[in-house]
Amino acid sequence: MRLKKMLMAAMLAACTIFAGCGGGGDQPAADAPKGDDASKAIVVGLDDEYPPMGFKDENNEIVGFDVDLAKEAAKRLGRPVEFKGIDWASKEAELKSGRVDILWNGLDITPERQENMLFSAPYMDNRQIVFVRHSDEPSPVTEEAGLAGLTVGTQAASTAEDYFAATPELTGKLKELKTYGDYISAFMDLENGRLDAIVFDEIVGRYYMSKHSEKIDALDVTVGPTSQFGIAFRKDDTALRDEVQEAFDEMVKDGEAKRISERWFGADLIKSK
Repeated sequence: MRLKKMLMAAMLAACTIFAGCGGGGDQPAADAPKGDDASKAIVVGLDDEYPPMGFKDENNEIVGFDVDLAKEAAKRLGRPVEFKGIDWASKEAELKSGRVDILWNGLDITPERQENMLFSAPYMDNRQIVFVRHSDEPSPVTEEAGLAGLTVGTQAASTAEDYFAATPELTGKLKELKTYGDYISAFMDLENGRLDAIVFDEIVGRYYMSKHSEKIDALDVTVGPTSQFGIAFRKDDTALRDEVQEAFDEMVKDGEAKRISERWFGADLIKSK
């Protein structure tokens, strides 16, 4: 646990230099209220150990790329916003129960999730790729079939885990598939030799790797189909979805979404409609 805290502290220090991370928590309304729910905070559910999308900084405040996007959208709606760390494996239950209003945290749009949740338009593309310990020698893993015989890790309730569950012809050839509650624990096990490879979101994984380039290599090996990130709402909450979508579209149009992306990634990764 102490090692994990030290790891997070190092990442946060690098984040402050690289991205100029803003504070988290409640966001005061900036514009004129809209509608009957204007005084009610929008509660955003997220995995708060998921840099750079959403995580706690050294002051225990929630910050991140998706956090900054959500704060800007709420500001334009004239609504307060709160960020609530949740068990990501229970995200659909948290949303359906009303404990959170939105899931905005690098969430892949899948047909299965669309049956239970209402999504925004996609705002980023994302692949699941393979990460291994750093080596000066080329990796023997050049395609997903190359994972056969290896101990592979991924995050529980993630798109990668869903893909492994739906692809027994691949999973059955692994030595072992291990799942983790958060991806940092998986990367620590990879570094310590308890895993041979990790399959994870390219965007988040590359962000982690950029802080540990001497220990981790990212392979240009896609596992499963390329996915797209979206913002999720309760199935019947079309009003909130439409309001947030309109605000986000304005952010794309006037360049604010691009500026937020460049602060965190050094490039514009926002997908326009």
